[in-house]
Amino acid sequence: MVNVIQPTTLQRVETYIEKVKQVFPQLDFTQYEEKVVQTISAKENMSEEKITNALILAALDYISMEEPAWTFVAANVYLDELYRQASMNRGYNVTQKYGSFYELIQYLTSIGIYSEELTKAYSKEEIDELQNVIDSSCDQLFTYIGLLTLADRYLAKSHDKKVYELPQERFLVIAMTLMMKEDKTKRINLIKEAYWAMSNLYMTVATPTLANAGKSYGQLSSCFIDTVEDSLEGIYHSNTDSAKLSKFGGGIGVYVGKIRSLGSDIRGFKGNSSGIVPWIKQINNTAVSVDQLGQRQGAIAVYYNVFGKDIMSFLDLRLNNGDERLRAHDIFTGVCIPDNFMRAVENREPYYLFDPHPIKKNLGFELDDFFDAKELQEGEAPNAVDHAFTYHYNKCVEAAKDGLLEDGYDVVPAIDIMKRIMISQLETGTPYMFYRDTVNRGNANSHKGMIYCSNLCTEIAQNMSATTVTEEYVTEDGKVVTVRESGDYVVCNLSSINLARTVSGNVLPRLISIQVRMLDNVIELNTIPVLQAQVTNQKYRGIGLGTFGFHHLLALKGITWESEEAVQYVDDLYEEIAYHTIQASMELAKEKGAYPVFKGSAWETGHYFTNRGYDSEEWDELRHQVKTNGIRNGYLMAVAPNSSTSIIAGSTASIDPIFRKFYSEEKKNYKIPVTAPDLNEKTNWYYKSVYFIDQKWSIKQNSKRQRHIDQSVSFNLYIRNDIRAKDLLDLHVMAWKEKLKTTYYVRSTSNDVLEECESCHS
Repeated sequence: MVNVIQPTTLQRVETYIEKVKQVFPQLDFTQYEEKVVQTISAKENMSEEKITNALILAALDYISMEEPAWTFVAANVYLDELYRQASMNRGYNVTQKYGSFYELIQYLTSIGIYSEELTKAYSKEEIDELQNVIDSSCDQLFTYIGLLTLADRYLAKSHDKKVYELPQERFLVIAMTLMMKEDKTKRINLIKEAYWAMSNLYMTVATPTLANAGKSYGQLSSCFIDTVEDSLEGIYHSNTDSAKLSKFGGGIGVYVGKIRSLGSDIRGFKGNSSGIVPWIKQINNTAVSVDQLGQRQGAIAVYYNVFGKDIMSFLDLRLNNGDERLRAHDIFTGVCIPDNFMRAVENREPYYLFDPHPIKKNLGFELDDFFDAKELQEGEAPNAVDHAFTYHYNKCVEAAKDGLLEDGYDVVPAIDIMKRIMISQLETGTPYMFYRDTVNRGNANSHKGMIYCSNLCTEIAQNMSATTVTEEYVTEDGKVVTVRESGDYVVCNLSSINLARTVSGNVLPRLISIQVRMLDNVIELNTIPVLQAQVTNQKYRGIGLGTFGFHHLLALKGITWESEEAVQYVDDLYEEIAYHTIQASMELAKEKGAYPVFKGSAWETGHYFTNRGYDSEEWDELRHQVKTNGIRNGYLMAVAPNSSTSIIAGSTASIDPIFRKFYSEEKKNYKIPVTAPDLNEKTNWYYKSVYFIDQKWSIKQNSKRQRHIDQSVSFNLYIRNDIRAKDLLDLHVMAWKEKLKTTYYVRSTSNDVLEECESCHS
């Protein structure tokens, strides 16, 4: 509806501003009101939406480090517009804010937006009861950019993009979906508990769950990891599986370390293999061609071993110069690094690179199937049990020297490989680093397999194996049947704790209890289009409970990032999180049973606890309970990047320091000013920009954190663009020695960011 601007309209706007003033008595609205009136008076015809935009844009103009609360003014205005549009589209009085929840579900189901499972699972009486838990006051917790992100990307709309679902209804639908298969005598209370956790922004669910729960399309898991077999069938089947998952919104990790190298023989014909690069280019094309529900391109990370013969060409894949036929710019790369490589780098020793095919053919094993279960001490001879990788690597070196591998190896100074890694990182931010010995030493399920690589965001570490074709035959009625033996195809089911709100609210045990249940239920509910992933999901029941808002929490507590106090706080906090997470999964096992391969795991033997030094009376009791009752989830904790969901929750991303205290988020037609959360006179000093933080302190923190995380952490290294090669090398060596399992991007900054440190302005 278009309105002619006249005194009554201006009076209505002025009345509205008076109402907003009551919510924010600490702000001076004088100039704001003048600006809005001037904007509206300058135009003869303005729709309701344009008036709303004028109110929002004026509020955005006043967001600053001195007055960050203007973001909540903009959010307040935008909320009222969402309420108005929803009430108009759904046919209820806008003063209610939220209309009939039952009618919303009925309508969005009828037009194919919601899944029919909701109305099949819940009666009208149950839905009406759940409507009563909706707390519209929780909408006031959103910053403007948080609310805009939620509304634009995740709220359910009609096919013509009209607003129907509102923020609290999205949370409630997610809770209903995740608790759908719970015992009917208690599921309403479980839904209320899950809604409490989400609506108060104590936690966030993973992006696919946030976007797809309750809807008729998409799936709920975040990432998947595949192991590619060294065969034509294996390579193409893997690519097809990646395409299926990418289509439904999953990020993909692909391990290609088993594929034979460039120049290897094929069926005895020497020099015929084209190596890994052409196959990675195929994966690159899949990432570009198969988008994620039309929202964005697919995202695929490819991992390769640093001891693989094609490592140099792999490291050049994403560079912007050289032969384009050997480039793959749209995938992300990760390098799998054993301890013996890092020792060779430190000692400036030569390093052997092997083609896996002649090793398997002539020596009868695959080198990447081994890891060092214990650290090799200086002067110690490696043995086949404690140092299996180094032992078998040395066997390969001997075979190479004896001519048993023919041309299936190269010898390169280890430092030269490391230089190529760092050159690629400085230019492209990748490869990620995956410290395979450290990862596998911490694997609670090593009795059932091996971890070869991580996922797209480097926080997942779970058993992997290739799916193989075992038989193909034609049935009597002419159907061609391909039989594949299912490998361990990893599935990442993620959710994260908002540390700043949860710790400040003193609700950590209560939150983790419901959060672990929600994650476990994702496994039951998800329909994954790749069947071996479905099998693996049920086998290990792996989840990844993570955290975000760590810098926000430190600022609230008045703890400086670069301090021993922060390092100790990380250790204490994440031990507490680990305790409650393990306890919650154990309690679920009492109720629903342990994961299928619990027997013989480090959880069952107790090695998981002894290896981490958990020897207090409290931990001893939990260890006994886990041994007695089992544990529901074979993998429990993983810290993801949380870039989008932390914005929605109004906090800082993952375990990263802030980029800047004040910046602008680019949108299509305007910029959104954003400040560090809870920025004020007290917190200002503790918000130091990441590019002014000594990264060694971040590594120290993450070393303590990693001890308590059974999987891994999306841990970025932030460096200045003028860093010396030696200093970057020192960071990598320190990360390895401090037992980090992975590092994510190496993020370097341009000169225009390197201004005076803002933290000194307080």
